[in-house]
Amino acid sequence: MSNITTILPNESFDIQGIVQALRDVRVTSLEHRHRRNKPPKLPSRKALQAVIDGLSAALFPNRLGAPGLKEEGIDYFVGFTLDTALRELNTQIQLELRYSADTDHDKTPSVEAALNKARAFAKSLPKIRKLLDTDLDAAFQGDPAARSLDEVLVCYPGISAIIHYRLAHELHKLGLPLIARIISELAHSATGIDIHPGATIDEGFFIDHGTGVVIGETALIGRHVRLYQAVTLGAKRFPTDEQGHLIKGSARHPVLEDDVVIYAGATILGRITIGAGSVIGGNVWLTRSVPPNSQITQAKTQVSATDDVAQ
Repeated sequence: MSNITTILPNESFDIQGIVQALRDVRVTSLEHRHRRNKPPKLPSRKALQAVIDGLSAALFPNRLGAPGLKEEGIDYFVGFTLDTALRELNTQIQLELRYSADTDHDKTPSVEAALNKARAFAKSLPKIRKLLDTDLDAAFQGDPAARSLDEVLVCYPGISAIIHYRLAHELHKLGLPLIARIISELAHSATGIDIHPGATIDEGFFIDHGTGVVIGETALIGRHVRLYQAVTLGAKRFPTDEQGHLIKGSARHPVLEDDVVIYAGATILGRITIGAGSVIGGNVWLTRSVPPNSQITQAKTQVSATDDVAQ
């Protein structure tokens, strides 16, 4: 026998009253943001996930494409998949442009402007694929546990996050920060790796293990840089204007020159420069620039902090 008891009419949840109360709160919020009449729709996370899946399959059809894909059908698969993904991306770009136009009190974004951005992004895909090949090589060469490039591509969360980043960064450069951020956050949710699409990362980038890595919006990362899990490239402070509002877009994250290695748990804060060829040890807290070929360990930073206090 079932132990489930049917809810009687006098034990209802007052759905109508709750709906009305939620409506009142929603309307107040929209009025506060000057969005009372027809608030613009946002780009869809679900649709953008499908776009990224399609673009990834088109970039790497033999490994991320359809199962059982034969050599003679690859170009057709890539063409069909690209067309589907780019058409949906164009729709999402239109949504972002309308949203931005409403925010700026300009309600005339053009369909042509969205299509031009989608076309410019499409033309960048061969360049993105070349960059991703250097990232795959860096992961394979940098991890003795890696048995093949294919394993790196389909298994490593760092590579998944970098694929999302490379695509998102191109969209960010095209003036689509919301779509770019959604794509980056899809990777963040799946991998635990948080790369802001505004960060600039050169070729041969490798994130080993990856969980907990944070790379801020204005970080600049050179060629052949390697990070391990729980590394933070963050801001030391958040400057404000005369009204106390945060100043947006200022350069506040680290610069890593070529061939830098940063081990697990290190925290690098502020607009400082880590010189080329430097190695930053695990759990180091660093807020000052270091010259090329530096070897910074936790013990050295503790000694430096003690010397500063003594002075």
